[in-house]
Amino acid sequence: MIFSGSEIKESSELGKKIKSYLDTGKLVPDQVTVMVIKKRLLQPDCTRGFLLDGFPRTIPQAEALDSILKEIEEGRLDLVLNISVDPQVLLERLTGRRVCRKCGATYHLLYQAPERDGICDSCGGDLYQRSDDTAETVSNRLDVYRRQTMPLLEYYRQRGIVQEVDGELSIDQVFSEIEKVIRSFA
Repeated sequence: MIFSGSEIKESSELGKKIKSYLDTGKLVPDQVTVMVIKKRLLQPDCTRGFLLDGFPRTIPQAEALDSILKEIEEGRLDLVLNISVDPQVLLERLTGRRVCRKCGATYHLLYQAPERDGICDSCGGDLYQRSDDTAETVSNRLDVYRRQTMPLLEYYRQRGIVQEVDGELSIDQVFSEIEKVIRSFA
């Protein structure tokens, strides 16, 4: 699986640059994102297939991905999976998320609240709201999605490779639906 989160986790210079954009709800510039993706797709373990998470997000990124895939033997895009969720539901889900500073456990104020407010059930660590989960940042991300990513779905629909999953189902149901779609292409 390929996603920019691995660069962030490694705290590389590239990862720090990516994080600074994400923390404010902005898209990472195409040049930076494409560099990460190309670097990763050229690794030997991607020759039998790969999964991209959150990329491409714009038409220019999709065109850059097309160019990268032309360079790779057997490189092609078989499936684009779109997990559809109403914007208001997304806002509620993301702004209610809390993460343990100590062990990384994730909670939700409405759906999976900790036993004690602000305290991790697993390790007793403090829970915090990620900077990219504030209402303002989520609203910015949704605006960027509407302007830049929604047109991308049409780009891939014209190729007949978009599959939709209802993201408002339960976590287990969404996971099961995603598995079904991916297995049908394996």
